[in-house]
Amino acid sequence: MTVLQALPAFEDNYIWCYRGSEGASIVVDPGDAGPVLGAVANGLRIEAIFITHHHNDHIGGLSALRGTFTGAVFGPEEDRIPGIDCIASNGDVLQIPGFQPFHVLAVPGHTRSHIAYTDRDVLFSGDTLFSLGCGRLFEGSPEQMLASLDRLAELPDDTLLCCTHEYTLSNARFAAAVEPINPDRDRLLEDIQARRLHGRPSLPSRIGIEKACNPFLRTDFPESLSGLKQYLGFMPESRLARFTALRAWKDQFR
Repeated sequence: MTVLQALPAFEDNYIWCYRGSEGASIVVDPGDAGPVLGAVANGLRIEAIFITHHHNDHIGGLSALRGTFTGAVFGPEEDRIPGIDCIASNGDVLQIPGFQPFHVLAVPGHTRSHIAYTDRDVLFSGDTLFSLGCGRLFEGSPEQMLASLDRLAELPDDTLLCCTHEYTLSNARFAAAVEPINPDRDRLLEDIQARRLHGRPSLPSRIGIEKACNPFLRTDFPESLSGLKQYLGFMPESRLARFTALRAWKDQFR
């Protein structure tokens, strides 16, 4: 049996701990060693660490965690990430004891070397796909990010989405501006508000939920994106143009 735990870090990060059938855990994007070391003191046993991309809030705790486990650190081929033991590239299948095989997906856009990990039950998407949102394009193009999101949207609908920031409520405001009428999103928002009110994470989400509610996964449905048409004064003809416009709007949305 596998168990997921989200360790809060910094202002809005989550470090995911995924416990496998043999009791050890995979730790994902430990930007801060403190929460992980606290979990280790309470019995967490690390089997491996997965890194999705090079930003410091995802790798900053690596050096301090080195002495706490004997497994490997997996991550993309990226000079800006010190301490990677095993390069994880698109199409690789990772065999971690106690877990189903993990498939590595290249998902450039937020950064040029960003990767994601999935065992088909869980997706660790880093900063590519958020609940009701997607990452900023710091190094990639809209074409790359849209293709990356398409890859993730092809996963089974019940795949758990474990992204690394608690952005869901702020993303929901933008989603409502883009697509004013979406009963699925409104029901989701009620549940998320209740969870946050009681101090619980809004995550994980599910791929099927995101396909129904996340505007960045709904560019195939221009008739639903009436807010985008109102914002621009017209509806872009291609889904890439619609995605590009959405991402540019979100960058300055307040």
